Amino acid sequence: MMFEAIAAPAATQGAEHAADHAAGGFFSHAETWVLVAFVIVVGFVIVKFGGTVVRALDSRAERIRAKLDEARTLREEAQGMLAEYEQKHKEAMQTADEIVEHARVEADRLRRQAKDDLEESIGRRERQAEERIAQAEAQAVREVRAQMVTVAVAAAERIIAERMDDRHQAALVDAAIDDLPRRLH
Repeated sequence: MMFEAIAAPAATQGAEHAADHAAGGFFSHAETWVLVAFVIVVGFVIVKFGGTVVRALDSRAERIRAKLDEARTLREEAQGMLAEYEQKHKEAMQTADEIVEHARVEADRLRRQAKDDLEESIGRRERQAEERIAQAEAQAVREVRAQMVTVAVAAAERIIAERMDDRHQAALVDAAIDDLPRRLH
């Protein structure tokens, strides 16, 4: 029921609109003239400013194309530079590895040399100490012998002085004097 109430006025409006079209034709409506005016204005604008607009659009398109080409060139240069820097980085890393390896080898060589030098120094000091000990022993032996000679001479003098008389002393002195030229030559 409600549908019938809404449908009846819409049908009468549609019938009136169709009657208006039939009576006045296509050019009797305002919308038609607005459309015609719009087409004329657009046509005038296209004829009057079409070349300028097309040239402006072409110019803009060319600038955009140039910027795209420039961006492409810059991108290629950047990729080239990136590859170059990556190569340089790789070479620098290889050089650093070589330096580290050389430093390790050099440190090992210096460690071995320091060890050899230390052993040589210790050996030299041991030899010097042994020589000093030998010299001290020889000096001690000389001093002991000198002391023994001194004690023996003193003891001999005492014994001779106690046991020898003047006549034996004179004979010993004469024998020593006679033996003196033989000992000097």
